[in-house]
Amino acid sequence: MSDRLRPGPISGSPRFKEAVCIQTDKIYDSCKEKDCLEDVRVFLTKDGQDDIDKSINVKCRKSEIIWVFIDVEPVPFNKGFFTVSVKYFFKITLDAFTRVGRPKKVEGLASFDKTVILFGSQGKAKIFRSKFEEHEFDPQLWKKTNLPKAKVEVVDPICLAAKIADVKDCCCDDDLDLAAIPSSVCNCFDDDLVLGGERKRVFVSLGLFSIIKLERNVQLLIPAFDFCVPDKECIAATEDDPCELFERINFPVDEFFPPQKFEFEGAEDAFRGCND
Repeated sequence: MSDRLRPGPISGSPRFKEAVCIQTDKIYDSCKEKDCLEDVRVFLTKDGQDDIDKSINVKCRKSEIIWVFIDVEPVPFNKGFFTVSVKYFFKITLDAFTRVGRPKKVEGLASFDKTVILFGSQGKAKIFRSKFEEHEFDPQLWKKTNLPKAKVEVVDPICLAAKIADVKDCCCDDDLDLAAIPSSVCNCFDDDLVLGGERKRVFVSLGLFSIIKLERNVQLLIPAFDFCVPDKECIAATEDDPCELFERINFPVDEFFPPQKFEFEGAEDAFRGCND
């Protein structure tokens, strides 16, 4: 124990100035996911549902992540392991095709649930902070002040396919309670979402890439070179001479001459198998 490095100056090291103790989030476990979500129901807005009921075909224009809700619970009889339950909410933008005229823009909500098991270690100390946050104290959660924190990193999914199905041909049940959807998610739409009374339903297939992590706030001893002192002056925009600021902006060459295939990393091999 006497040989353990302690905070303070590091003697005899030409590179590091001192050993410093920092408070940071350490990743105890993580996993990457590549999910193909097939035939996910899209819950449409009122106007969108009216358009879909009159449509003969549909095409997925865009899919976006609205929000991700995460819950962490210990795994029984497996110390240090936790289940991470993740619920994704997607905003789906569609083109609805009728027999005549241009396609109409339609929006709806889709969701996906996933649960993984990760190692998050154990800690018995209860953690409290001096920073006050209104409504922070919850009597149901006071025993969980030392659970690991889950973090989900995700990009907007790839819309792989979309289709319309008549309600009479659907064998699926409604798997989403619209009343349980948070208002923050519903506010992303210009109209109310509908469930029931429709003649046709829309299903999409999505490709989703994500990274799920379990982190704990810990103290780490790390070597430090020196303080980070900025050596660049701030560039300020002045109302007196806007052209002076414009002169500092580089010419956008790529906007006029788009990069070629070989300039994109991995593009040469991405779809090589499709052409074999």
